Amino acid sequence: MRSRELSPVEITDAVLDRMREVDPLLGAFCTPTPDLARRRARRLADDLVRGIDPGPLGGVPLGIKDLLSTKGIRTTSGSWFYRDHVPEEDDIVVERVLAAGAICLGKTNTSEFGYSATGLNPLFPATRNPWDTALSPGGSSAGSAAAVAAGLGPMALGSDGGCSVRAPAALCGLVGVKPSMGRVPVYPGCRDERLPGVSGWESIEHIGPITRTVADAALLLSVLAGPDPRDRHSIPSEVDWIGAAREGAERPGTVAGLRVGLSLDLGYLPVDPQVRTVVERAVREIVGERLGCHVEPVEPGWPDPAAAFSAIIMAETDLTGMRAMAAAHADRMSPHLVAWLHQPWSAQDFTDANMTRKALVNTMARLMRDHDVLITPTTAVPAFPADLHGPDRIDGIPVSDSAWIGFNYPANLTGQPAISVPAGWTETGLPVGLQIIGRHLADETVIRLAAAIECAAPWAHRRPPLRPVSSAQASR
Repeated sequence: MRSRELSPVEITDAVLDRMREVDPLLGAFCTPTPDLARRRARRLADDLVRGIDPGPLGGVPLGIKDLLSTKGIRTTSGSWFYRDHVPEEDDIVVERVLAAGAICLGKTNTSEFGYSATGLNPLFPATRNPWDTALSPGGSSAGSAAAVAAGLGPMALGSDGGCSVRAPAALCGLVGVKPSMGRVPVYPGCRDERLPGVSGWESIEHIGPITRTVADAALLLSVLAGPDPRDRHSIPSEVDWIGAAREGAERPGTVAGLRVGLSLDLGYLPVDPQVRTVVERAVREIVGERLGCHVEPVEPGWPDPAAAFSAIIMAETDLTGMRAMAAAHADRMSPHLVAWLHQPWSAQDFTDANMTRKALVNTMARLMRDHDVLITPTTAVPAFPADLHGPDRIDGIPVSDSAWIGFNYPANLTGQPAISVPAGWTETGLPVGLQIIGRHLADETVIRLAAAIECAAPWAHRRPPLRPVSSAQASR
């Protein structure tokens, strides 16, 4: 665009054409904004003609998760109660991408308030995985991942309170980054006390990019990161995002010698055999042999924190407000969320959860003294049927429907940076993700290693075998 080989209008029209062709199959966008996108593209094109710098994201079309507030654009959070909610202000990250010249394509589908790692909610049809539309793309940033995988823009915004950027990135063959806690500020999400359901997850919520490449994720993070007084947890960026990605891609030898701890099950998680095989092979052949990292199997040593994670979510939820919503219209809410709200949570549940969190943070810190990164599978399974919250068995073992995301939320509890990148594909062609967790605030190490892995074993050329619907089908 800067060289005038293409205009923002041409790019936006091409993506909107693609949306019209394939999104009826996917349900990635719950509130598309094509007219707004075209108007913004024309303004950016005029700016380019006048020699005005369009910004680092000038003319780049992207989707915005429906948990993130967008001024003047419906933001439902996947909830019937907010079906007509139109915010009066943008989320901080929305402010930043628009100021950087991005073009909003619309809002992408999510589970209700993000309380499930899928694209299921009572308001819109289930989002589907572009690699196989019978399957789930994961979530809760389901629409953002499905959109990017299907070519509906090169990047999208997601949020990650326990897995919701990394898990859908893994199931859709993409890059998903959960930066260190506070690197990317959050507001009004998690912090607007007037909005029950929207106002939870404060100490574990992160916002991050879902993209096709590490370089694109770094570019988006360079725009998103940096403190804001509206988020009391926000911290200075202090990260050369773009430089770290470039160094890893152009000089992958710089990661040689990194000490890598590898855990294929964290000591307690059932894992699909294909996922285990793909990740183990990728770490051995790419990270160890090609990149020269020192790989050592580890067992982290903390017990499964799933119960504590659930209690921390509820401790940061507006239970009074959400229980009132359920009392009025439980039939309009996700059944699993209603059941969660009606559990007899006690003060001891919440304080026990905090003690478990502290023990996990301390154990992780001791592990990371001897390792630069911890690598795990991103999810315990590849994509599963789109109408499920998760499989009830993994490797033949009965599990809860959230067990498949068990690799993800430890890094939310500790606040450490984590990224998911494609590790390979199953025998049936489904993506498998590999998660890299860095030391406290070591975002550059995570980005650099991810970029080096991408350089050694590129993935962005692989596209899902989507067959577009006809114009007549799309109009219906």
